[in-house]
Amino acid sequence: MPSLKSLRVRINSVKSTQKITSAMKMVAASKLRRAQTQAEAARPYAQRMERMLGSLGESAKNSPTAPKLLVGTGADKVHLLVPVTGDRGLAGAFNTNVARLTRNLARELEAQGKTVKILAVGRKGRDYLKREMASRLVGDVTFAGRKSINYADAEGIVAQITAMLDAGEFDVCTVVYNRFKSVISQVPTPVQMIPAPMPEGEAAGSGAAYEFEPDEEAILARLLPQNLAIQVYRALLENAAGFYGAQMTAMDNATRNAGDMIKKLTLNYNRARQANITRELIEIISGAEAV
Repeated sequence: MPSLKSLRVRINSVKSTQKITSAMKMVAASKLRRAQTQAEAARPYAQRMERMLGSLGESAKNSPTAPKLLVGTGADKVHLLVPVTGDRGLAGAFNTNVARLTRNLARELEAQGKTVKILAVGRKGRDYLKREMASRLVGDVTFAGRKSINYADAEGIVAQITAMLDAGEFDVCTVVYNRFKSVISQVPTPVQMIPAPMPEGEAAGSGAAYEFEPDEEAILARLLPQNLAIQVYRALLENAAGFYGAQMTAMDNATRNAGDMIKKLTLNYNRARQANITRELIEIISGAEAV
């Protein structure tokens, strides 16, 4: 049985850990509200922009001069995967889920004879994929030490993607991120960015006919890079909200587990203390009888 001193040290250590996890939970909860508001505010604009460009692209996609951001390179051989994860941990399986989905997508594509390249956004995803798929990594972006993410950060990522597209380094680009559903639920989601997805079903045939000035291709040439930046920015905001939700949940569970461990250790401490007291009483009584 452990000594009383070792049990006291362990109890104090767990109490210190419980204070840290409780503080981290409160910090994550305070940051979650703002991140959730930003993510939810970005959704309608991003969805509307995607639908509008989808309608514009329907008439321009068959043109030989259609922008690459709309139709891609015309091939399907090289795929660029852009996993978006956090720069910090202590958030349960939040970062691992995106990295694992990216790894599975890469293996599926390679099984079909495709070439896979990975541009990792976030330190945790980069580190995970570097262990498993180092040869596929072509770059990484990290926001470690930054208090917040803004639209300019998304534009920087898009600049790298478009530069690679113009250089003919990939044919299809897919962003993988955690879509924020609720505080306890974040859904790993792959979204194809290049070529731009076209509307299907009712969305494809709905709406009136429009005349554009200038023509559709001129409008698309300007709006497609902006749309790509908006979609990436949306993924970054969704990822940030999901991270704080996952961290808050993880720290709440850690705080509860620490409380349970403190109760068990305190019970063991009291039992050990009682056993020591009983043993000392027996020794005293035995000594008195011997006299």
